[in-house]
Amino acid sequence: MKTRADVIRAFIPASPFARELGIELVDLRPGEAELRLPYAPRLATLGDVVHGGAIAALLDTAGMAAAWSDDTLVERAAGATVSMNVAYAAAAVASDLTAHARVVRRRRTLCFCEVTITDAAGEVVAHGSMVHRYG
Repeated sequence: MKTRADVIRAFIPASPFARELGIELVDLRPGEAELRLPYAPRLATLGDVVHGGAIAALLDTAGMAAAWSDDTLVERAAGATVSMNVAYAAAAVASDLTAHARVVRRRRTLCFCEVTITDAAGEVVAHGSMVHRYG
């Protein structure tokens, strides 16, 4: 049997959607995850401003990674985002983005996470929260 952390380490590089966006798992430790979204022109909404949907997808994926960052043994890898909110603080202009996610509270079937996304200069681009349900 694998741990949740083993599952998420294998999941992110294998996910067709994460791969399409270019999302990379940078760091994973109990209760925390760091993911990176390298800038690419295909992610822009206008000019070289990163689309809010790409930022929201990064936030969702980072929160999921944090939720799956512990050493709980799992028989099957199943789960879903129950809710998510995003507050955009600034435009991300032609910049790689980094998401820092942390678990706020973990229960048997639900995990509550907070995520902050920064640009290459370390400025906050977005902040939000998400709730993940284990399947």
